[in-house]
Amino acid sequence: INKVILVGNLGQDPEIKYSPQGTAIANFNIATTERRKDKDGNWVDHTEWHRIVAFGNLAQNCGQFLKKGRQVYVEGSIASRQYKDKQGQDRTIFEIRASTILFLGKSGVEKATDADIPVEEQEPAQQDDNIPF
Repeated sequence: INKVILVGNLGQDPEIKYSPQGTAIANFNIATTERRKDKDGNWVDHTEWHRIVAFGNLAQNCGQFLKKGRQVYVEGSIASRQYKDKQGQDRTIFEIRASTILFLGKSGVEKATDADIPVEEQEPAQQDDNIPF
């Protein structure tokens, strides 16, 4: 099973692009923070950055509603992608391909109302009622 669930804050506004077929693609990074004890027993915050990619209507909603600082819940899967950097070197990156994004908190820039908080999700997988457990 390849499933990821994250809650974090956007580091910048989403970048929206379109595929040659016209599909919207949103790219953005979110920060998640964990509190851990260091070797001296002091609590320290550890922040991880996660690259998120969304497609279609989900991507369009991200472009419309998400701004830097906004808190989001992201559910999806980890995917790797290869590319060549500016120096021609082969690189691999890992990103979260979002299937669900919930727009949780208010942005530091704009106020959100309940009407501003959409929920987007892909169609659920077909259920198999014949599972023996």
